[in-house]
Amino acid sequence: MPVRDVLSVFETHWDRKQIAACGEGVHSRFAVHFPPPADADCEADLDVLAFIDRQAADARVAGVLSSSDYPGAAVAAAIASRLGLPGPRPERVLESAHKWYSRIAQREVAPEAVPAFELIDPRRPHSLSLAFPCFVKPVKGSFSVLARRVSSQSELEAFLSSPVVSELGAGYLRIFDVLRESLTSLEVSGRHFIAEELLLGDLVTVEGFACDGEFSLLGIVDSILHPETRSFVRFDYPSRLPDAVQRRMIDIAARIASRLGLERTLLNIEMTWDAARDRIGVIEVNPRLCGQFADLYQKVDGVSGYEIALELCTGAHPRLARRRGRHAFASSVPLRVFEPVHVSRAPESADVAAAEALFADTLVWSECRSGDVLSDFERGEDGQSHRYAVINLGAPDPASLAQRFAAIRERLGYVFAPLKTLSPAR
Repeated sequence: MPVRDVLSVFETHWDRKQIAACGEGVHSRFAVHFPPPADADCEADLDVLAFIDRQAADARVAGVLSSSDYPGAAVAAAIASRLGLPGPRPERVLESAHKWYSRIAQREVAPEAVPAFELIDPRRPHSLSLAFPCFVKPVKGSFSVLARRVSSQSELEAFLSSPVVSELGAGYLRIFDVLRESLTSLEVSGRHFIAEELLLGDLVTVEGFACDGEFSLLGIVDSILHPETRSFVRFDYPSRLPDAVQRRMIDIAARIASRLGLERTLLNIEMTWDAARDRIGVIEVNPRLCGQFADLYQKVDGVSGYEIALELCTGAHPRLARRRGRHAFASSVPLRVFEPVHVSRAPESADVAAAEALFADTLVWSECRSGDVLSDFERGEDGQSHRYAVINLGAPDPASLAQRFAAIRERLGYVFAPLKTLSPAR
C-alpha cells in the first residue's frame, strides 16, 4: 500500500510527539506534513483565505487534519472541502465551535443536558436574566481562556470592560470572523460572550468520531480539578464514572454530533455528572481531535487518537480496539506554578529523553526554559496558574502511576525561584 500524504495544519504542541508514538503501522501508511505557521505562531493578521488557497493547490494531498482548536479545525475542513477530500463541512465545524449557535443545536436534541444560557455583547452589556453566580466565556475561545465564574452584574461589567476582553475581540478573533463571514451564514460575531447556568459535578471529556452518520466512542477521560483554583490537576483514562452514566453520555454525544452535521471527524465534548441530582450537563463541543489525550487511548486500548484521525481524513473506516494496550490505566498530568517564578533550571532535551525512558510509553512536553519568568496568569488556560510541562504516562493501577509520576518529575529536575526573593525553590 503506498504511503499517503496528509497535511496537518496549524501544528500544535502535541502533534509531532504523538504521531511519532503511533508506531510503524501508522508511519508505513501515512506521511504527515506540517505547513507553517504552527498554531502558536499564527498571527491575528494572517490572510487565512489565502492560506486555504495555497494549501488547496496541492493535488498530492490525500487528507487534511488538525488538532488545533482555532483556527486549525475549520481551516482543515475548508481545505479538504476544496480538494474534495473526506472531512466535515467547514460551516459545520464553525457552527459547532461557536458556543452560542452550538448551544441552540444542543438544546434541540439534548435539552436535559443543556444549561440555561444567554448571549452577551461586551460592547453593550445588559442585565442578565440568569441568576448569579453564573459562568461567562467567549462564544469563540480556546481552552479556558477568559472563561470564568461571575457573582454579580457589577463583576460581569468590570470583566467585560477589561483590556484583555478588548484585546480578544480586536486581535485574536479576527480570523474566526473572516471564516464565519466567508464560509457560513452565521450572523453573531466571535466578539460576543455567552453566560450560562453553573454546571456542577464530576468533569469528563467524551471523545469519539462521526463516520457515515454514526458516532463511535474513542473514550471517556476524567478531569481531576484543583479544589480551590479549579485548575486541571490530572486527566485519567479510563473513566471511573458508573457504566450507566457513561452510556447516557455516549447517547447524548451521538445526538449532538448528528444534529451538528459533523462527519468524518473526531470530536470531544466536555460534560459533567452531578451525582446528587443524577444530572448530566454539556459544557462545550470541540469539533476536533484532542491532541493531549491521543496516547492515553493507545496506552490502554492500543489505538491512538491520531491514528483514528489519519484514517478518517483519508477515507478509511477506523477500527477501534478495547483494552489491548500495554497499560490498564493512563494519565496526562499538567505541571503548574500558582505564583510568579523564575525558572532557575529546566530540563534539556537529554533530560526529557531520560525521563521518558524511565517507563515505557511515557511522553513529556516541557514548556519552559532555564531563565524564563512564569508570571502571565491572566492569559493562561485557567487564569490562575502557569503550566510549565505535561507528563503522559501509563501504569497497571493508579498507585503505580503515582509512583512513576514522582520518579519522572524528579528526573526532569525543574527548579524555580519566587520572583520576589529569587531564592531556590522546588
